[in-house]
Amino acid sequence: MINQDRFKKAQNIFRRHGGVLRMSEALYAGIHRRMLYSMLEAGVIEQLSRGLYRLTDLPPLGNPDLVSVARKVPSGVICLISALAYHEITTQVPHEVYVALERGTEAPRLNHPPLRVFWFSGEAFTVGIEKHKIDGVPVCIYSPEKTIADCFKYRNKIGLDTAIEALKLYREKKRLKVDDLVKFARVCRVEKVMRPYLEALL
Repeated sequence: MINQDRFKKAQNIFRRHGGVLRMSEALYAGIHRRMLYSMLEAGVIEQLSRGLYRLTDLPPLGNPDLVSVARKVPSGVICLISALAYHEITTQVPHEVYVALERGTEAPRLNHPPLRVFWFSGEAFTVGIEKHKIDGVPVCIYSPEKTIADCFKYRNKIGLDTAIEALKLYREKKRLKVDDLVKFARVCRVEKVMRPYLEALL
């Protein structure tokens, strides 16, 4: 019989970490592997993906895939279609999580959710990152302006129509930050490509 006090203590450790822990984090925080399996059996925690657990008494996850990726790929940044969907400037529904990693980083091995990895380098990776709390977990996502520039840069992979639609929806829904759009277009080296579309909107 598992000691109820230890059960409660383990639950509190989960709560201190936003209710979500990787197996390695749980072990490091003092939750024994047997305790984890007992919590899982008792329905106190659920498995989000391999080696990632979450308290079941929390509200349902609004975006379980982004939360899973944020915890399992901490060096990644949500980008392109997934970032557009988060900022609500696309009509596309991403069937994979689009994540940017710094060039030279090893590709993560994740069973779930499916990932589509893009390698960015230098400033193209480091600028325009915003931290958003999703279901209590901090998630790194590129800003709408940086994401639009990225979409023009990767237009051959995701479609020019996706980039143009994002720009139009951004114009309708967000406060237009022209300076930021131009700055990120320069970083992504797509200023010449984007300029005619930007001028058409202004």
